[in-house]
Amino acid sequence: MTASTTRRTTAARSRIAAVGAIAVAGALILTGCGDQTDKASSNASGKADNSAPLFSKLPKKIQDAGVIKVGSDTAYAPMEFVDGGKIVGVDPDIADALGKQLGVKLQFTSGTFDGLITSLETGRQDVAISSITDNKKRQEGLDDKGQKIGKGVDFVDYFSSGVSLILKKGNPENIKSLDDLCGRTVAVQRGTIYEDTFKAQAEKCGDKKLTIEAFDTDAEAQTRVKAGGAVADLNDYPVAAYIAKTSGGGNDFEVGGQQSDVGLFGIAVSKDNTQLRDALKDALDAIIKDGSYAKVLEKWNVQGSAVQSATINAGK
Repeated sequence: MTASTTRRTTAARSRIAAVGAIAVAGALILTGCGDQTDKASSNASGKADNSAPLFSKLPKKIQDAGVIKVGSDTAYAPMEFVDGGKIVGVDPDIADALGKQLGVKLQFTSGTFDGLITSLETGRQDVAISSITDNKKRQEGLDDKGQKIGKGVDFVDYFSSGVSLILKKGNPENIKSLDDLCGRTVAVQRGTIYEDTFKAQAEKCGDKKLTIEAFDTDAEAQTRVKAGGAVADLNDYPVAAYIAKTSGGGNDFEVGGQQSDVGLFGIAVSKDNTQLRDALKDALDAIIKDGSYAKVLEKWNVQGSAVQSATINAGK
């Protein structure tokens, strides 16, 4: 399994795992996923601040509008989700910080994940921010078979994410890596990429058998770990960190070991809009430098996903 085939490459698998996590984490309201409509849209104020540090870097069309239109599939806590009718999460908070540097509002609109890049090509949205894994196929507009299906997009990479172990609070079995799972029992949601990861590890364990218990939902797998019947579950790092922070008031789980299969999330921008792309890169570097980026990651307990500087098309 490579990073390019995991997070947000196929929406269904990422979303299945996230929904299970949200069920345990608390009562969150998820937006419906239709086409790129204005459903669950954030504040649409178009008043620009031309005194902002990077306002002059923006295309005039964006300056005049006072808004960067953002397409997002807002059903992936803690990255982006709907709570109380408002789109919240890591990505909206990073977008707010970027907006302060640029002097415009980044206005989120919820839609289906597989329509986000198309919305850039049609001009309906200016950018897409939705935990999108930056990879060469998306950069070049290719499908999984390598066939050309679009113009491709550029990415401003802002977040690093892999998969992480979810362990019982206190890590009583002293699990530090996938290799420590050999001879033990793990729990996971059936049919996910995380089950595939455990199966691959079971092959490595050989005679020191790794027993995998697969459940219909990730919530069931988490319950098994909490009860001590399994030593670990597996999920995307930001989701795992969110579960650890919120489940049982932070007293049920912790994230263990190093992330594996790490890839980059990027802000997707049309290849025809290099000026906006470069302005966003400068804004990301600015919020990394002034500390506001770090504060967002700390708020959502995902400090392990920080990038040290903004990059363009650094995904593999």
